[in-house]
Amino acid sequence: MSVERGRPRSFNEDVVLDAALKVFWKHGFQSTSLSELTKATNLNKPSLYGAFGDKKSLYLKALTRYLNLLVESHGDELSPERDSKEAVEAYLTSIARMLTNPSLPGGCFIINGTADIGGTIVPGEVESALKEALHGNEVILAEHLRRAKAKGELAESADPERLAKLFFTLIAGLAVQAKGGAPEAKLNDIIQSAMSVWPSN
Repeated sequence: MSVERGRPRSFNEDVVLDAALKVFWKHGFQSTSLSELTKATNLNKPSLYGAFGDKKSLYLKALTRYLNLLVESHGDELSPERDSKEAVEAYLTSIARMLTNPSLPGGCFIINGTADIGGTIVPGEVESALKEALHGNEVILAEHLRRAKAKGELAESADPERLAKLFFTLIAGLAVQAKGGAPEAKLNDIIQSAMSVWPSN
């Protein structure tokens, strides 16, 4: 007796996930509807959820994909081999470029998603994942700034953790500006002004 094998999927999961990512990026978890997801991915509900699980699971996979995109896009900017101040400025301008990329939804997936935190229908796993992603960016900056201080490229009196919070708050502000339609040039002007607070020796 032969066993009938399941029909192979006729879609590319990465392409589908990228499409779902852009919908969640634009609308957040709570405001994204199933009809928007099925329209963007060209899949019906059984196919979409069969491949990725429910809406929560799909969102978490999209968030992971976004975090990987951040590493690919900005990860090299904070290289220990670079001058620390130049590295932070390059990191921020790289983020500004991504935030204003016309082929992507406006702003930052994570910052946009924080509007859902505290929502009555947002699963706890989604809130936790967003908060962890926010904290992770701050941790990356703090690690870089601690290295900068150890190399003597940051004033002895400087507090790397507090400075990391400052730069992270700047990133959040840039994301809001970008979502509101601010051009890359305006974001870069803000970055230039912010870098003037760098506490050098």
